[in-house]
Amino acid sequence: MKLAVLGATGQTGQNLVRQALQQGHMVTALVRTPSKLTVEHDNLKVIEANIFSEESLSAHFKDHDAVISCLGFSPAFFSYITGYTDSMKAAVNAMRQAKVNRVIAMTSWYTEPNSGTQSFYLIRFFLLPMIRSVLTNMHQMETFLQQNCDDINWTVVRPPGLRNQPASAKEFLTHEGYFVPDSSGYPVGNSVGRGDVARFMLSLLNSNTWVKKGVAMTTK
Repeated sequence: MKLAVLGATGQTGQNLVRQALQQGHMVTALVRTPSKLTVEHDNLKVIEANIFSEESLSAHFKDHDAVISCLGFSPAFFSYITGYTDSMKAAVNAMRQAKVNRVIAMTSWYTEPNSGTQSFYLIRFFLLPMIRSVLTNMHQMETFLQQNCDDINWTVVRPPGLRNQPASAKEFLTHEGYFVPDSSGYPVGNSVGRGDVARFMLSLLNSNTWVKKGVAMTTK
């Protein structure tokens, strides 16, 4: 396939780009700073683009099969974050112009405000409040896709905490919700390798299972 990747210079994005190229895909990486992408390949095109501008994106989405977003934005303590919604609105409008209708976007466990009530103590009372500005905007992006994108085959992938580890052969655990529960309903794990998140996102290109859904994932 021909894939347009947003957030390709991030650690998860670089894992995804490498794996996509290994699988034989053609990849267009639309990035703010091309020098940050260390991957080189004959099937990789690196384009400097404004991820918040549909005009900047639409020409580069043309003739592509899917858009994959691994974008991430830092928490803010005294202001709102809008990067997730702003970039997705621009991407969706650009996709419509370019006649691309498949997007896979990464968010996180616990984006819904009440979904972390069963998480571990330190996560619930320390980590989640620290990153709430990020989770809030992720949830706003998810809501935008749910309510405004009937014409787009979107999937939201929600991993837990991310470890800088390459792809493994571990089995995926998935749940249509805001975390993956064990049999008692409690979260089944706290972190997953970035390489495995990328592997899962790419696996969705050949499946309709999670189209127009949000899926929490981790590995066994």
